[in-house]
Amino acid sequence: MQLGTRWTARTEPPASVPASLRPGIAAVEADGHTGSWTLTWLEGRPIAELDAGWEVLATASGGVIVRPFED
Repeated sequence: MQLGTRWTARTEPPASVPASLRPGIAAVEADGHTGSWTLTWLEGRPIAELDAGWEVLATASGGVIVRPFED
């Protein structure tokens, strides 16, 4: 895993956040979730995790998934 960057929800994501994840991040924030996002990379794919319990991730096929953390 490669560490990316961290930023506060409801602020402009850093330039390093892929464009494909931005709509999902905005959707989570629009639902009223707050906290801090962490961008990491796993097997070359980006994952943005909000410490309030949400993740936005790119799939191997190029899609994007927005979901609460799985236990």
